[in-house]
Amino acid sequence: MPAPKPRKISDFKPTLTNLAQTSHYQLSFGGLPTALRQHLNVRGIGYRFITETSGLLCSAAAIPGSSFATADIVGNYMGVAEKFAHTRQFTEIQLEFYVDHEYKTIKFFEHWMEFIASGSGASQADEGYYFRMLYPEDYKCNQTKLIKFDRDYDNHIEYTFFGMFPQSLNSTPVNYGNSEILKATVTFNVDRYIAGRADSYSIYRGVDDNKQGTENNNTVVEDASQSQENLVPVRGSTVGASGVRFIPRGVSVAEAINSGQVYRDITGTSREP
Repeated sequence: MPAPKPRKISDFKPTLTNLAQTSHYQLSFGGLPTALRQHLNVRGIGYRFITETSGLLCSAAAIPGSSFATADIVGNYMGVAEKFAHTRQFTEIQLEFYVDHEYKTIKFFEHWMEFIASGSGASQADEGYYFRMLYPEDYKCNQTKLIKFDRDYDNHIEYTFFGMFPQSLNSTPVNYGNSEILKATVTFNVDRYIAGRADSYSIYRGVDDNKQGTENNNTVVEDASQSQENLVPVRGSTVGASGVRFIPRGVSVAEAINSGQVYRDITGTSREP
């Protein structure tokens, strides 16, 4: 690396004057299991509130983070202690919401948590009521998205959460002082997340997982362009997989399977094992 030299302000001004801002984002809940949606619906929390209004009421969010759990390895090299990653850990996410005048915001999370602990099937009014947790697949949602963008809408980063559920609903103070907007703070646990688009259409276009494709620069690398002309999408279930898979144009699914020409992406670089 060369020694630092004096630079003009104009050299780095374009970088420092185009930084991302904190106040532009969008949250949308999705992928709630059917039984959970029914539990919420009979309590006045409809599908539109869950997928649209609740996200608009989110007054503060957090871009998620993760870390690696490591193991200490001693003995590979004399006198050297190494660390190896063995588990990726995802941090909890805290979201803050404005409470609407119908208190649907609080009801949404209160009854979601109520549903999680409703495995006993007994009435909560019973004196001997007890809690029993439902199975995770009954209360975790897998398609909640957080999109961070800026005022020009040119660039963004999208996060899709899997195995998400409310771990705690903080107590909300009220008092006789000056009136303020009531807010509810919820901490969510997530099993994992994907940074970048994860829908099947983005996978088909080759812009999933923050890949650079036609959206940002209107160009695609030459080999990917050629692959898009020669490969066509098929349902993953037809080839014993999930999501979307790609096979050569003019070749039947059976022929593609027998010849090992089933691919995971439109570029044809990742072959299905």
